[in-house]
Amino acid sequence: MARKRFKFGSSDRHFHVEQDGTLMVIQNLPVLRFLKFSKRRKRAWVVPPLNILENIRGPYPKLVAQIRSDQDKESRMEYKITGEGANGLFTIDRNTGELYVTQPVDRERRSQYMFDVHANIARMLNAEAEPSMAVIVNVLDMNDNKPVFTQDPFVAEVAEAAAIGFEVITIKADDEDDPNSDNSLVHYKILSQEPKLPNANLFAINPVSGAIRVNRQGLDRENYPLYTLEVEAADMKGEGLTARGSVILTVTDSNDNAPAFEMPQYEASVPENKVGGLVVRMSVTDGDELNSPAWNAKFQIVAGDKNGQFAVETGTGKQEAIITTVKGLDYEMTKTYTLLVTVENEIPFAIPLPTATATVVVSVEDLNEAPVFSPTIQVVKRKEDLAVASEIVRYTATDPDTERSQIVLYKIMKDPARWLSVNPDTGLIRVKNGMDRESLYVQDGKYTALIMAYDDDVSPATGTGTLEIELEDVNDNIPSINERIIKVCNTESAPQLLSVTDADGPDFAAPYTVSLMGMSKNNWTATMDDTGTGIILTLIRALPMGNYNVVLRVADNHGLEQDNIVMATVCYCTGNEVTCKVGIREGGIGLPGLLVRSGAVLLLLLLALLLLIFIRRRGGDQNEPLPPNEDIRDNVSCNDEEGGGEDHQVNYDPSVLHRGPDDRPEVFRSDVMPCFMPIAENRPHPANPEDIGKFIDDNLTAADRDPLASPSHC
Repeated sequence: MARKRFKFGSSDRHFHVEQDGTLMVIQNLPVLRFLKFSKRRKRAWVVPPLNILENIRGPYPKLVAQIRSDQDKESRMEYKITGEGANGLFTIDRNTGELYVTQPVDRERRSQYMFDVHANIARMLNAEAEPSMAVIVNVLDMNDNKPVFTQDPFVAEVAEAAAIGFEVITIKADDEDDPNSDNSLVHYKILSQEPKLPNANLFAINPVSGAIRVNRQGLDRENYPLYTLEVEAADMKGEGLTARGSVILTVTDSNDNAPAFEMPQYEASVPENKVGGLVVRMSVTDGDELNSPAWNAKFQIVAGDKNGQFAVETGTGKQEAIITTVKGLDYEMTKTYTLLVTVENEIPFAIPLPTATATVVVSVEDLNEAPVFSPTIQVVKRKEDLAVASEIVRYTATDPDTERSQIVLYKIMKDPARWLSVNPDTGLIRVKNGMDRESLYVQDGKYTALIMAYDDDVSPATGTGTLEIELEDVNDNIPSINERIIKVCNTESAPQLLSVTDADGPDFAAPYTVSLMGMSKNNWTATMDDTGTGIILTLIRALPMGNYNVVLRVADNHGLEQDNIVMATVCYCTGNEVTCKVGIREGGIGLPGLLVRSGAVLLLLLLALLLLIFIRRRGGDQNEPLPPNEDIRDNVSCNDEEGGGEDHQVNYDPSVLHRGPDDRPEVFRSDVMPCFMPIAENRPHPANPEDIGKFIDDNLTAADRDPLASPSHC
């Protein structure tokens, strides 16, 4: 709508002529003036902000303010705006300086705009007559937004036993209007309650905070488990725009119903001496919510069980008491028990309620009870060399069935070494076979046997007792040397440490003593080490290589002694690194085998010689006779009176097999085969008699190369 500006009257009153000729007067229109300052001022002037109301009705554009420059009396001025507000939302008439808003504004989207206003002398480029002026436009709030609940519905729980004033839930509604004005000030109220029973005003709401509280008593989950409240939120302190919502309240169970036994008294019976025996099951009922802590039952025996012989626990269904025995009941002591049992819930009662009780009468059934040993473990001390048939102890049991006339008998139930016997009538235990403290059946010096006692009832009852015999040690074991085979060098021999053991206890064992016996003392020394349990054996002079028996007499601290033979292998070496290079064979072919093989070789040579003579006579060939002396000899040496096994030791020197006869020292045999070479194979008998000579020569050569044909050391 085109407007023309006329200057009538004062500067604070403006007149506009509409197109239809109507004259409109706008009073109190804000006039913003450029102030006179020095030209050196370059910063924009900030004037008081302009205020416009949001969402005002049209038509648009609407006049907001009048911009004036004091120089417009002298020159015609042109106005313009720049900045964030100059994007079409706000415009200015370049000639009159009238500032317009072109469309409605929304405070909830943006509450303030800022732009700069410039005044220039008309038709003069860049001739700024005034410094720029910063204009701020505030958008004023209108109540154009109604409250909105933060959730719908609100859901909460309230215990049926909740007291008056108990806060159940706080509801809330938001309003997007100016938070500093009444446009967003929300108040609340309850419009309705369903169901209205047992009272229509069970709940109340704080109008300012929205807190819902219990207003009256009467909540009953069993009858009214759910309530729905319709609530209202209104701004302008409850007088403006409104919104409605709902609140769903679930009434939760409170322990306001006491559990009760189905029967006031129960009767039961249980066999005596039975542990864990079922006595009775007792059912209860409860009006609270199923399987809730207010419904689950727990039980207690409050009287009649001063010795703690019974236990009560809740069954898996939480509505049953199960009473059992935790100790064996004794019919001879008490024949009847009267128990008082109470029942409560897992959580306390919400309101004062009586506690239910029931009585249980328990009758004990008489049974044939087993004899009882006293003590259950009988410990006695006896020497291990106690003579056979000697008394050890009288171990008896008593029959707890005092109201029955019965005889108690005895027998051995467990006797691992079969050392004991028991008199079946008196329970007297004797030695049946000799006992030994060092036996495998003795642990930590104790021998354990089980004795059985039984009565003569038609169905006998049996009881057991444990007999522990602490066997006192006697000196019945001789000390012995553990190491019976050693190796030493014959030069600068290293001492050998031999350990001594004695199966007896410490009172009859170390410290030990040692001495050399016979000819052994000429070649060896033997002393005990600092512990008194080890022997230091040392070769004191060089001996030929061979095996020697060293006799050592060892005695315990009470003088019980015996001779121990240690076989010592003496080797040609020095120091403690023992290396037996020659002379001693630790394995291989023994002397009888060597003699048999040597005889077989000699017989083969003799047969070959006879065959050769026979062939040469038939063929007329004259061969050179064999050497006059055959190199067949044994090398047997006497080493020491201690060597050679138990009586003698035969040592060979394999080097003699390589030497020729004494009268032919130039002969040296080199056909002694090492052990790693394969055994030579003999040629089969030839089919042609003419080849018999070559057959004999070849087999003789094979025999000479056979490593098993003569003693060979590896």
